Amino acid sequence: MRKRVLVALGGNAILQKGQRGTAEEQLSNVRHTAVQVASMIEAGYDVVVTHGNGPQVGAIVIQNELGSSQVPAMPLDVCGAQSQGMIGYFLCQSLINSLTHAGLGDRLPVCVVTQVEVDPNDPAFLNPTKPIGPFYTEGEARRRMAESGEKWIEDSGRGWRRVVPSPDPVRIVESVAIRNLADAGFIVIASGGGGIPVVKLESGEYRGVEAVIDKDLAGEKLAQEVCAHILLILTDVPKVAINFRTPQEKWLGSVTVDELERYKIEGHFRAGSMGPKVEAALRFVKDGGERAIIASLDNALEALYGQAGTQVLP
Repeated sequence: MRKRVLVALGGNAILQKGQRGTAEEQLSNVRHTAVQVASMIEAGYDVVVTHGNGPQVGAIVIQNELGSSQVPAMPLDVCGAQSQGMIGYFLCQSLINSLTHAGLGDRLPVCVVTQVEVDPNDPAFLNPTKPIGPFYTEGEARRRMAESGEKWIEDSGRGWRRVVPSPDPVRIVESVAIRNLADAGFIVIASGGGGIPVVKLESGEYRGVEAVIDKDLAGEKLAQEVCAHILLILTDVPKVAINFRTPQEKWLGSVTVDELERYKIEGHFRAGSMGPKVEAALRFVKDGGERAIIASLDNALEALYGQAGTQVLP
């Protein structure tokens, strides 16, 4: 039986540190990423892909704000949908080319613009914490807060930024379609950037909300709903570390859920970086997944073979 892998791509798969974010730069990075994904498919794995969108959706928000005097600015959920389409296009085209070179031209990728249901009563809506968009002066931020009720914070001495809620994912709205496509042999790209956050009304209708769902937690939810055996979270470090960047730093190879849970309780994983990845790995294995892996993009296939990365086991 082919093993199904949910591959969660980190930001470095699309945009490298120090780059401006031109289409050419991002497409070049995605082409390198596509080679790694194609190698997994060539090795016999069944792959579903998700990805981040932080810099991309941030750029779209800036473009909307700068152009708002000429055309109406779009809300955050619409900006997220736009970023899914752009990155999905890059990934689909690059995967088609990589698979063709590998003699697997019959394996077609497809991008599903994905909604992710969140609970309207999630505590995150009372405490927005996720910074988005450009930096502004304190005066402009306070004006925006007074006019619109938005929440803004001073961000590390660099200026003021808007913050939005980051609720937990409850359900992938298009999960049945995604699973059917994967079962039919398509390489599905879905739930990009954590998905478009929506709430379900009493009428059964959905409505988009101004929020950002963590991409790794949404990826774990997608992995459950497509019946993945393995959750592979790819990032820009080779493994998970405890006591990171201290003299006591230790990189983790194979680790059990209980061990990783203990390290998490001890406070080794920051909320804005490794914390959500560790939480996603823990949830996946606790919910019956065979194993979760956190590894670098360049070691993706070796990590699947158990020869690289941090392997999280029951």
